[in-house]
Amino acid sequence: MGVNLEQLQSFVSVAETGNFTKAADQLYLAQPTLSRQITALEQSLGAPLFHRAYGGSTLTAAGQALLPLARRMLADAESVHRELAELAGLRRGRVRLGATPTLCISLVAEVLNAFHAAHPAIELHLSEHGSRRLLDEVAGGELDLALVTTSDATPPGARYALSPLLVEELVVISSAQAPPITTGDAVGLEQVARLPQIEFSSSYDLRAATDAAFREAGLAPEVVLEGAEMDAVLRFVERGLGVAIVPAMVLVDRPGLRAARLVGASRAPAGAATAALERTISLALPADVAPTAAVEVMRRTIAATATAFAARSGDTMRIAQR
Repeated sequence: MGVNLEQLQSFVSVAETGNFTKAADQLYLAQPTLSRQITALEQSLGAPLFHRAYGGSTLTAAGQALLPLARRMLADAESVHRELAELAGLRRGRVRLGATPTLCISLVAEVLNAFHAAHPAIELHLSEHGSRRLLDEVAGGELDLALVTTSDATPPGARYALSPLLVEELVVISSAQAPPITTGDAVGLEQVARLPQIEFSSSYDLRAATDAAFREAGLAPEVVLEGAEMDAVLRFVERGLGVAIVPAMVLVDRPGLRAARLVGASRAPAGAATAALERTISLALPADVAPTAAVEVMRRTIAATATAFAARSGDTMRIAQR
């Protein structure tokens, strides 16, 4: 049965107007074209749909049975067309993004602000956890994409793909109201170990990295507070409670903090602590799953925001080599 939407629309218009001429005008068609569509529809269905008369046209029994079905089919087609157009124009959709706590208060905050301003109707979900759990959630289909910290030791996954995004240094922060902790622009691990230090919760990837750096250098830092979350650490440092080792990214637009670049310990074996002094931020996506339009736009927003962050950070952050 070769029925198409144009034929159904012509049929409904004639049924509603009761007149072929009026229906043709309504549809911006020539009357012979409309008449051919109705005739083709009747031939496909094997039954006449109208009683044609000089004064107008009325529905046959077959036409009366078809009218509600035709209206429903046209409505369904319009609904599908509208939904696809909305998805293409990002007027509907959902993005499930994961990120580590340190990224949530820096890069992710900027990403979500830019994305929501451009696409306010897209539903956003955020999962804030350590990198290992986020990778598991991406692999399990619970997240569309995630911002994680990676290293050479990060295990590869068959169900997720990693794309390096940024490489940033770890810096030592202190209160801008207190005297500088160094006369230069960098400070060594030995000096940092002797300063009162605020340490992150053990759930932070950053805590594991700094613990490893001190351990490999044979140092035991002086800790005044342990187990804090990122927001609390930054506030405590601003108040002068101690210093902290943080990613350079969190210093953007924070005038209450002063930063010094962190360099390896002179007593450590050559190269032993170097890897712990910077971290790689990567974007994880499910492997072999095509992203939706909304997820692809989110990916591009993340890449653009990362580039802007790198430009604002001086030489403490750089775009990762892919």
